[in-house]
Amino acid sequence: MKFDFQSFLHYILFSFMVCVASGFALAQGQNAADTSSGDAGQSWTATTQQQLPSNFNPTRTSESHTQAGGRTVDNQSIEAMGVDGRYSPYLDVQKETVKVDANTVRTIERSFGRDSDGRKMLVQVTEVEKHSLPGGEVKVTRSTSDPDANGVLQLVQRDVQDIRQISPTVQETKSTFLTPSSNGGLIASEQTTERETKTSDHTVEFHKSTSLLDSNGSWQVNEVREGAIKDDGKNRTKEESVLRPGTDGNLSVVERTVSKESQNTAGEKRATVETYVSDPTSPADGLRLEQRVITVHRKSDDGVQSTDKQIEQRNPGQPSDGLRVTEQAIDIVRPGAGGATRETQTIRSLDSNGELGVVSVDTRKQVNSPAVQVDIAPAKPQAAGPGH
Repeated sequence: MKFDFQSFLHYILFSFMVCVASGFALAQGQNAADTSSGDAGQSWTATTQQQLPSNFNPTRTSESHTQAGGRTVDNQSIEAMGVDGRYSPYLDVQKETVKVDANTVRTIERSFGRDSDGRKMLVQVTEVEKHSLPGGEVKVTRSTSDPDANGVLQLVQRDVQDIRQISPTVQETKSTFLTPSSNGGLIASEQTTERETKTSDHTVEFHKSTSLLDSNGSWQVNEVREGAIKDDGKNRTKEESVLRPGTDGNLSVVERTVSKESQNTAGEKRATVETYVSDPTSPADGLRLEQRVITVHRKSDDGVQSTDKQIEQRNPGQPSDGLRVTEQAIDIVRPGAGGATRETQTIRSLDSNGELGVVSVDTRKQVNSPAVQVDIAPAKPQAAGPGH
């Protein structure tokens, strides 16, 4: 059976979205590891076995993570089963984060694929450098390079971000997205400006404007996202409206999202995200509820954690019928000896009979190891690449 790259990427994307939703609940109550601190060395390895639908070949993913002395290294290797029933390397991702100095953190991510003969080849390099300046200003530069026909890396895009604290209650982030121009080099093709304003102890209002270059080389507002976040430490609500220009050039609301997160006395955490889209026939505000995502996280006394995510959507053929469950993901993490964990994720999707059928079952085992000592050598000077 031939391995379908595009379908595989679609599956990986959906699984990633599920993991993000599960991670929301798992991350609450835990302190995220700060890769810039570096002193608390830690490492782990994990293997995930994916049982895909019958028209896909199974895949197997191996991951490792080491952190020590200001350097973090993450490796991920994905193998796909071939027609001979044996696993073969398919995609490798290597990510290294180094604390260059007290104010600078650099992350380099390299992705390797396989050519027609199965040889490993570099397909993309992404470098992110975060630099903290006096006064609280932060500059982040993200550069992505792809190899050309001769295997020489060529800069294909760059994102430059400037974060400033305008006042004690206002933070502004300006980003410029650059892509290759017809004359060589890079040219700005997108700009965003975002402001977050703290209006009270528990409320932050935000406004993000995205502009694109028109045919005359002038910047035109393409989208505005605005709303507010309310968080009292126990409950969190986010309301966001998306505005885009209509045929008359004026901005109007085309989408609205309402997100709510809460935790009850039993420790159960629940997140609900409702998405409303433009509908001129709606008698209220011209918006119609189009999708609802509900994520519930529970932890039992024996340490077992479970996350249940359900996606409700309208039937495109009969939109007046209201929402129905179209996808479900159940994630269960069981603790083991020595800090090891075993995780099972089951994904179900609506079939042609209107029933939720199992489309994949992933089994993941993670083993935590003692701290790994990483040799920290002085960073070597790097030659400037194209566009640098």
